[in-house]
Amino acid sequence: MQVDFYHLTATPLDRALPQIAEKVLASGGRLLLVAESEAQRATLDKLLWTYSAESFLPHGCAGGEGDTDQPILLTESTDATNGARNIALADGIWRDEALGFDRAFHFFDGERIAEARLAWKALADRDGIERRYWKQSETGRWEQAA
Repeated sequence: MQVDFYHLTATPLDRALPQIAEKVLASGGRLLLVAESEAQRATLDKLLWTYSAESFLPHGCAGGEGDTDQPILLTESTDATNGARNIALADGIWRDEALGFDRAFHFFDGERIAEARLAWKALADRDGIERRYWKQSETGRWEQAA
């Protein structure tokens, strides 16, 4: 299982997340998009429809009709009723339930860096977990730092 830590510095979540979601969908995968706050989920819902003038990311909010059919499901829990094997933790809060997926994307900013470091360290000695830490270069490109 792979856990990718994305430290948001130059690029905000609203630009980084759609890129990851597009890659997951392009590979034939599904994504569970987790945010604790209802307000953040509403913002992400709008973002996935409007992030690009040329396209959108098909998705739905948990609790609606057809959750099982959604390529991307926005929710506050880690229950992947859409069958996702990829999870994106968009609110900066690490959840150990993410380890039940094939791949986890943990997005965090400067306000959540201490918690992200604790999660990184806690996963260090866990069998079967490959951790990757992504940071942004001065030009804004993502670079694997660990």
